[in-house]
Amino acid sequence: MTHYKNILFDLDGTLVDSGEGILKCAALALETLGKPMPSPAQMRTFVGPPLVDSFMRFGCSAEEAEEAVRIYRSRYTVTGKYEGFVYPGIKALLQQLHVDGCRLFVATSKPETTAIDVLTKFGLAPYFERIIGATFDRSRSTKSEVIAYLLESVGDMDHVLMVGDTAFDVIGATAHRLPTAAVSWGYGDVQEMITAGAACIVDTTEQLYRFIKEGA
Repeated sequence: MTHYKNILFDLDGTLVDSGEGILKCAALALETLGKPMPSPAQMRTFVGPPLVDSFMRFGCSAEEAEEAVRIYRSRYTVTGKYEGFVYPGIKALLQQLHVDGCRLFVATSKPETTAIDVLTKFGLAPYFERIIGATFDRSRSTKSEVIAYLLESVGDMDHVLMVGDTAFDVIGATAHRLPTAAVSWGYGDVQEMITAGAACIVDTTEQLYRFIKEGA
């Protein structure tokens, strides 16, 4: 018997390594606005959190952050969103979970329409019952808000697990009393995910599958 039956997956850094496109677009926005370029390690933090928050963290005012997002999206919506690849083992994992009867969902801070485009492009969309993301007007932007909308939309669920690669995923899930399996292959800091209260850290899709099946 599978321990967790309803699995919410983050997208960037969890299912797909979309860092190339995100970082190129973020660098373009910062350069266009004349902002200092963060270090490569700092730039990696653009993958996952809402964009406005990330741009403000690196020296943009609220108004500048809005313009940075516009510049970012001018490239991202055309080419950047497709610059990436599915992590090894993900398709096989989703296929097996589907066979096992698990219900699979995506909960991402990426705009919902963009998330659907990306998952369709990489052949992952058919595995998910619902793909829920942020809205362009940011009425739904944080991971907690995305998860809240997903849970409300789907209705009564039990044995729910969040799978993500950053502390934002853990914090967002914890707000709804959901455990998180934190993956180490993405863009987050493992220690930060542990501190945030991740139920486990997994290094491979095989380890993740065992945790989903056994809950320990």
